[in-house]
Amino acid sequence: MRGDLPREMMDWGEPVGGWPQDDEGYWQALLEQGEVAVPWTASARPPRPAAPVAAGNAAGQAARAAEAAPSGEWQRLQEAMAKGEVLHLPVIGHNRGGLLVRCGSLEGFVPASHLTDLPRQLKPAERLEELARRKGQELDLYIIEVDPAQQRLVLSQRGPRPANRSGEALHHIRPGSVLRGQVTNVCDFGAFVDLGGVEGLVHISEMSWGRVHHPSDLLQPGQEVEVYVLSVDPAQERVALSLKRLYEDPWATVEERYHPGQIVRGVVTNVVDFGAFVKLEEGLEGLIHVSQLAEDGVQDPRSVLQEGEEVTARILHIDGAHRRLGLSLRLLSEEGAFGGEA
Repeated sequence: MRGDLPREMMDWGEPVGGWPQDDEGYWQALLEQGEVAVPWTASARPPRPAAPVAAGNAAGQAARAAEAAPSGEWQRLQEAMAKGEVLHLPVIGHNRGGLLVRCGSLEGFVPASHLTDLPRQLKPAERLEELARRKGQELDLYIIEVDPAQQRLVLSQRGPRPANRSGEALHHIRPGSVLRGQVTNVCDFGAFVDLGGVEGLVHISEMSWGRVHHPSDLLQPGQEVEVYVLSVDPAQERVALSLKRLYEDPWATVEERYHPGQIVRGVVTNVVDFGAFVKLEEGLEGLIHVSQLAEDGVQDPRSVLQEGEEVTARILHIDGAHRRLGLSLRLLSEEGAFGGEA
């Protein structure tokens, strides 16, 4: 999972059979690898004090500049947005989300998804390099958001939408509906999908019930996709979408399909200091704790298992409500279970 979204840490609980507790390490690994995610509730655009900034104390400088801007300047910008005027502004910096531009005494933000000539299929490092090269250039931009109270100024290279186009499109979109659209942009935190006059965001946490390392692993610009509508905010023109909600959550019925003591086969997806994660099916992973890798003890799980390796294991316990499944290799030899029930 990428970004600085807050996440709640949950207890693993008392494991069956009294084997060692692994709460902290287990959840730390899940959070780092992206299996646990927070549902998307914020705007697809990054947070914007009159100008989001690249790093350091520039944030405070931008906020102070916005607060010092005369009210007449904000009014002129609102009028320019209403008229659809084009502003010729210099690029003064960048961050992961886009470009910073100078607009009078204010700094404005241009999201990367609103740069018409930015290549779409770039790796994160390449994208930062591409954005950095634009410093000092002057761009023709349209204002798409002016909010003096929140000190937000957001601009775009794209022309303004025809009047009421997005409003009309939003009017026909309902939470719970399934729609078809086209992927317009893929970034670290998700993918934008054009639904015909309005864009929605599929956050990375809504792409799959399983582990997603990066949205580009599943989606590409120009791809036609079917999406489930999570929520619609007409006032903010925000639509939250999901891919995984088109399918049943495998954890919802895990205790009906699996049981403790059952022998299962799966593929190792990640090996960490305290054990290994094994995918039993799409969206369903179990943990083999380091104490359950071998009878005589193991110091480094990587000496026993490797990512991509297919393994046979016994289920120790299942907790569908908390999305946890414990596995063991130790009990296999005791009952000659290799090749048994799967």
